[in-house]
Amino acid sequence: MSPPRPPSPPHPSGRRIKNPHQLIAESGADLEGHGLKRTMGLFQLVCFGVGAVVGTGIFVGLSDSVAEAGPAVVLSFVLAAITCIFTAFSFAELGSAIPVSGSSYSFAYATLGERVAFLVGWCLLLEYGVSVSAVAVGWSQYVNELLDSLFGAQLPAALSAGPGDGGVINLPAVLVVMMAATLLVRGVRESAGATAAMAVLKITILILFCVIAFTAFEHGNLTPFFAHGAGGVTAGASLAFFSYIGFDAITTAGEEVKNPRRNIPVAIMVCIGLVTLLYCAVALAAIGALGPEAVASRPAALSIVVDQVTDSTVGGGVIAFGAVVAIASVVLAVMYGQTRILMSMSRDGLIPRVFERVSPRTSTPVANTWIVAVVFAVPAAFASLGVVVNLTTIGTLATMVAVNLAVIVLRRRNPEVKGSFRVPLYPLSPLLGVGFCLYLMYGTGWATWIQFAVFLLVGATVYACYGRGRSRLAAAGTAR
Repeated sequence: MSPPRPPSPPHPSGRRIKNPHQLIAESGADLEGHGLKRTMGLFQLVCFGVGAVVGTGIFVGLSDSVAEAGPAVVLSFVLAAITCIFTAFSFAELGSAIPVSGSSYSFAYATLGERVAFLVGWCLLLEYGVSVSAVAVGWSQYVNELLDSLFGAQLPAALSAGPGDGGVINLPAVLVVMMAATLLVRGVRESAGATAAMAVLKITILILFCVIAFTAFEHGNLTPFFAHGAGGVTAGASLAFFSYIGFDAITTAGEEVKNPRRNIPVAIMVCIGLVTLLYCAVALAAIGALGPEAVASRPAALSIVVDQVTDSTVGGGVIAFGAVVAIASVVLAVMYGQTRILMSMSRDGLIPRVFERVSPRTSTPVANTWIVAVVFAVPAAFASLGVVVNLTTIGTLATMVAVNLAVIVLRRRNPEVKGSFRVPLYPLSPLLGVGFCLYLMYGTGWATWIQFAVFLLVGATVYACYGRGRSRLAAAGTAR
């Protein structure tokens, strides 16, 4: 049984703001979380974070970032990492102080109010949901690369790409989404174990890539370093940021992690540091081996680099296998995060109650998981990877702006709510996080901004027509 829910007092501004103590009590943050079981330790949580991050962004998206920035793509990854680090500080403080499944959505609800929280949750549909479709499309590309390496044949274009890429339907992309859903409904212990194994494997594969590529490293391939100027570095960083999306999924496991107040911030920091080092090494090795022109705008670029360096398809096949495993683990981890966000929104009455139901047999949200799988299998089947990357990036950056602001508001409004981690250099650090996020949002281009504005307008309409009237916080009479 869930612990009693203390009411949220009316906020002086009249906004619907959920008391952080109420969020913690509802989720059972220091007990068992709302029917969910605490089975994940620190190692599994770090692997879960790496599993959510390392995938399509580096295995597929690297070539697009190189096309924009040239050899200076290494700086693009660093710039994207700096943006993540400042925001990671905020996530770490909030995740240890309010260890619940709702992540950015719950943090916004406790600080910025229900309207903003709903829009943050709406943006998370892009980060966690649409990115599932994006990485599934990237998975399909490496499946073909692996089949070509093993058997000298590929799936027909009509069945392995959407209409925008010259095909009809992307069946492998649909398959990986459904496989992830099947594993998720079996239980978080099984999902976490599979994610940990895949995370270790893909880190090993990327290290192996670096070892092979550095044997052919030539300094001349890095000149001119700023081939496309500072603007190229910024544009490359906006694309490279997609490679980091998912680290905040660690906070969505707040109700299924042992000792969440300590393990969540530690896992976030370890994940960001490890991933940044790995990305910079891979980018430097790839460009140093063949030059930026050979890497830019080439699907399955890492396999191509290894094939040419070793003059054999065996090494490329190994990389392709690693990519298949890596991207599958991203689908698994990101779908997990999406279902937990929807569970939290459903508890608050902002979306239908079916999303909060937990199976007593598996302790997982079964209906929620299958709905997410079916809904996001559709764009995976028919969309192009390039169509959704920028939109996913700007939506994620917008939620990160909200998280950085949430830290400032929480410290001023609820200074008694503290976790095991405090943002260093406060308030400079969260303000820098806001600034870097806005800078990368600018780099996505005006077309993406227009698409994002339309997306937010649709979200505001959904909230006004459904969520506002069904909010449990309002129904309980806890907001004016």
